[in-house]
Amino acid sequence: MTAVANETTLDVEVNVRFTAAGTPLAVRHEGRIWAVAADPVHWFTRDAWWNTRRTAAVGSGDLVSIEYWQLQVRLGSNSALRTFTLRREPLSTQWLLESISD
Repeated sequence: MTAVANETTLDVEVNVRFTAAGTPLAVRHEGRIWAVAADPVHWFTRDAWWNTRRTAAVGSGDLVSIEYWQLQVRLGSNSALRTFTLRREPLSTQWLLESISD
């Protein structure tokens, strides 16, 4: 038998507070503040622009980079850690909570 972490896929909008250096500090999800409790992991993937058929004028920005943060968060100093995966689509300012796992 293989142990698998409990994961929930969501894709819901969240508010993220960042440090001056641009690192996530806290996430507001369902009216609760989840503090980042460990070093976050940051990466980018590429959107399949040939499937989305996005068109844009020259100089309109990056249309293909999808930004991700994976965060270890907790509600308080005694609560269990949870893993949030956040995603931001190209040209968007809104962060999505893609998944939560234990």
